[in-house]
Amino acid sequence: MVNHILLVEKLDEFLNEDINFDDVSMRYLAGSNQIAGSFIAKQAGVVCGQTIPQAAYDLLGDATYTPIVADGELVVAGTVIGKVEGRAATLLTGERVILNLMQRMSGIASKTAEVIRKLDDPTIKITDTRKTAPGLRLFDKYAVAVGGGVNHRFDLTGGVMLKDNHIALAGGVTQAVKSVQRAVGPLTPIEVEVETETELREAISAKADVIMFDNQTPQTIKKWQQLVPDTIKIEASGGITEETISNFKGCGANYLSMGNLTNAVSPLDVSFLVQGAVKS
Repeated sequence: MVNHILLVEKLDEFLNEDINFDDVSMRYLAGSNQIAGSFIAKQAGVVCGQTIPQAAYDLLGDATYTPIVADGELVVAGTVIGKVEGRAATLLTGERVILNLMQRMSGIASKTAEVIRKLDDPTIKITDTRKTAPGLRLFDKYAVAVGGGVNHRFDLTGGVMLKDNHIALAGGVTQAVKSVQRAVGPLTPIEVEVETETELREAISAKADVIMFDNQTPQTIKKWQQLVPDTIKIEASGGITEETISNFKGCGANYLSMGNLTNAVSPLDVSFLVQGAVKS
């Protein structure tokens, strides 16, 4: 569930960006009229973002949204996913912001679900990264979870991740891990990115909590995971796509992280039509 307070704050920002001083398209029309409308999925996919419309309408004025399907449901093209009744100005002024978010979130959820289907390995969890559009992380990561994935760090406070530049700064894997272990609290996990078997062995000896195999083939992951004790989790990342994901089935990693779940988004086509409108 998206944090409602943060959701409202973000929607307020997005609506202000779109409306600015006024909606000039509605200025001379019958904005106070009561009308009804429907949100329709124009293509098959996983629905996500059903809390968005009502939260937006509450900021704009008088309207009541009724979701027809729940977040996470797979729908076919032509499915009515929600209906709304309210002031015309409220419905039409909020249309674009609501659709932009719902389309993006449903696209991410749909892609995540498809990746999991193609991997076909319940022993491996698909996780996102911090490669999200600025300002949209709340929505992007929620959509990954709705699609069946799990969330990696939400921000830089979510755990220690020692990547190549951190390791270079510290002078090596061992030095980096030990420096952090001396200072960090007991509830903060430490993850180390490795690119060679030598770095892997150092990370194991230093007792990292999670080791990320960066830019490695499924064959190398299978080989390296045999060196890692069960007390350490394995994440594999780098260059994993919807087209290559099936190659990683049975590779032995606990997690596969994919930046393009959220940074290469194809929105799900969702339309809004008022009652009686004809789409040309």
